[in-house]
Amino acid sequence: MWRSGRRVVQCVSRCFSVTAPQNSIVVERCWKVPLSKIGKPPKLHPRRHKIYKLVYDSKHYPTPKMELLLTQTVPRLGGRGDTVFVKKSIGRNKLLPQGLAVYPSPENKHMFAEELRLLREGGPGERIQTRTGQLTIEFIKEAKLVIQMLPYDKCDFTKEIVCRQLLKQLGLVVPPHALTLPDEPIKDVGEYWCEITVNGIDTVQVPMLLLPYERPSASYQWLLESQREELAAADTSVDLVETAVTDDTGRKSSQRRSE
Repeated sequence: MWRSGRRVVQCVSRCFSVTAPQNSIVVERCWKVPLSKIGKPPKLHPRRHKIYKLVYDSKHYPTPKMELLLTQTVPRLGGRGDTVFVKKSIGRNKLLPQGLAVYPSPENKHMFAEELRLLREGGPGERIQTRTGQLTIEFIKEAKLVIQMLPYDKCDFTKEIVCRQLLKQLGLVVPPHALTLPDEPIKDVGEYWCEITVNGIDTVQVPMLLLPYERPSASYQWLLESQREELAAADTSVDLVETAVTDDTGRKSSQRRSE
């Protein structure tokens, strides 16, 4: 009875030892055990062969991330066809059940590679906007360009000038072939529109306001303020003269009536 119970316990312990635990630790003897003769157990040193060094401890190592292929644009993660590495909990609980990603199998990689080839070499109807292009379109829709015309600018506004202003004010690198200006030449101040084509697919209009040039130096600003004050003083003096004339005419008419 005792022997049978002991055997059962040994079988159960062996079954549990075969299953891999959640945290694995791998150790190695510092001193190698010498080879024993055939049919005899190895001779272990009582102290030397009980010293181990740590090789691997899964508890203190970062968990490996899951590699997935996105099927749709996910904010702050990537666009369709991008290969991403995410936590296993995010991939199994969010991306895979909602159909936002698939496993990077050879068939899926080939499918997305074919889509990327069509995006680069296909016609306008076959091309799909990228995630970066969508974010750029959303940024351009809320943008507005303000340009000050220099007094010595007698020629028309060119695409190079607008591209430099876009880079300076908005931080957008727009090549000249992706920019479209109005057909009429731009020479005077006013409100205009320019069109920006993103990746050759979508076109967005950007309002463009042209203002007269104002020198940012302090002396020039002081001169403008003095001119405005003189104009305001001249307007007030004219108003005072007009009121005085009306008062004199009113007094003369009242004196005539009394006589």
